[in-house]
Amino acid sequence: MADPWPWTSPRADAAVPAAAVKPSPDPVAFPHRLLTPAAQFRDVSRGNPRPHSLKGDALVQARLTPQTWRMEVVADRAVDAVVKVTPDPGRELTLGGGTALDLPALLELGKKHEVRLLKAMQCLNIPAPLGQGLWEGVPLREVLRLCGPLRNVRRVYYWGFHNQDPKQVFRSSLSFTQAMETAPGEMPPFLAYRLNGEPISLIRGGPVRMIIPWAHGFKSIKWLQRITLTNDHRANDTYAEQNNDPESHLKTAAYLDDLPAKIPEGNPVHLLGQVISGLSGVKRVEYSLAREADDVRELRWSECQLEEPPADWTAVLPAGVSPRQVLGFNPQTGGPLSWPLRYSMISWMATLKGLARGKYTARARAVDLNGFAQPEPRPHPTSGRNAPDAREFEVV
Repeated sequence: MADPWPWTSPRADAAVPAAAVKPSPDPVAFPHRLLTPAAQFRDVSRGNPRPHSLKGDALVQARLTPQTWRMEVVADRAVDAVVKVTPDPGRELTLGGGTALDLPALLELGKKHEVRLLKAMQCLNIPAPLGQGLWEGVPLREVLRLCGPLRNVRRVYYWGFHNQDPKQVFRSSLSFTQAMETAPGEMPPFLAYRLNGEPISLIRGGPVRMIIPWAHGFKSIKWLQRITLTNDHRANDTYAEQNNDPESHLKTAAYLDDLPAKIPEGNPVHLLGQVISGLSGVKRVEYSLAREADDVRELRWSECQLEEPPADWTAVLPAGVSPRQVLGFNPQTGGPLSWPLRYSMISWMATLKGLARGKYTARARAVDLNGFAQPEPRPHPTSGRNAPDAREFEVV
């Protein structure tokens, strides 16, 4: 059956209608861990060769070992028809001047300013999440403060190592306001050096990578090595140059796990998946089930079961980390301030019984706290692929 997406749907504030097949209350184990082991993240790294494939002296020359990592913070002094006044930092952090930031200095900043965040990674153009981890590091603003008073800075450009080939540079940017100002308890952009309690591996973008809590993965640049302060208001993001929206927030979206191609008649069908809580949060996840002859314009949606918060977070978080120390949790009680946590993902499920023989298409979608059902409110793919997931199977 050809899937009809993309098409938009109205707001889903009304009560969820009954589906032809009721979900079973029988318990089924949620298949996804809240923290994805670092080695099990999906890799979408770029470069030829990819930076994480470098070995030996090539790693040292690239400054991609904990001992050799350095990061510069410099001013952009280019002038054109738009930029007539250049930035004026109190000081720059440079390799040539011997002042570039090293890992011990960043870790020392972390003793006073460290932040922790449970964040899902999702690519703008890939219809599946890449993984979720507990990221730890230092807010970008604390690094920029090392440069003293900053004048005439409107944007912060940043990029990482990509084989010294200008054509392979992968870069992104933030407004100066996004970099420096965060409401209390909110999630600042930060330079991360730990993932799930361990140093960030090379394949995950270590020794240091940028983490932008609210954004798709292209903003969280790997192998971070250079920050440029500019008075240019224009984004320089690699993804923007490829006709994507560089300011798009992570979307509230449900993802459906693969299903067996054929399921014996009489066996339950377990719909399982994950849902990411974007800027607009998650109200519920819904599924629909359609036969080959059904009119997809009249799909009926039913609510799924969402994973509950863990009763014991010490069994989830790395040793020595309390939920009180993690952004998005109440620092007094250790409970999540919302569920799912914003910019994180959890599992969902629905169990179907009594399906007759035939071919089916199962679909899943998220409904956000504004009542919008996926792919609304932003169905345009250049701001993030967000079509409801669909899987075909046959009961035999």
